[in-house]
Amino acid sequence: MYAAYIFIGISVRSGRGMTEQQTMALVAAWHDAVNSQDIDRLLVLSAATIEITGPRGSAYGHAVLRDWLGRAGLHLLPQRLFVRDSVVVVAHHATWRDAVTGNVLGEADVASCFRVANNQIIQYARYDNLDDALAAGRLAYADQVMNIR
Repeated sequence: MYAAYIFIGISVRSGRGMTEQQTMALVAAWHDAVNSQDIDRLLVLSAATIEITGPRGSAYGHAVLRDWLGRAGLHLLPQRLFVRDSVVVVAHHATWRDAVTGNVLGEADVASCFRVANNQIIQYARYDNLDDALAAGRLAYADQVMNIR
């Protein structure tokens, strides 16, 4: 699991009062909640007004997050991690499964951009490629802190 990785040597304070290590740990916990379909934990880790952005546009709030988790059947396997201040970009391999049968519906290498404030995820945006996610987060390849592969 993603949260099992220990982020060593990152202690720079982000602009929101959290260290970058704490910000990464929050994103790791969010991923674990998604992968285990733990909606209660996911809601605790997410702001009530979380923005969720994907190929179809953006939506906001816990109700949207609950619906998304219930129908997405998403499992994320992190591969690379980038961080600066309160922004984390994760390149991962995504697998989507049918919620009823468990059959694989699709797989792709994608990237996500997370924004953190007040110890919660305030924005989650999925992109088809790492370059777009890094641009959205205003991060660069130099901001990579971990290669998980």
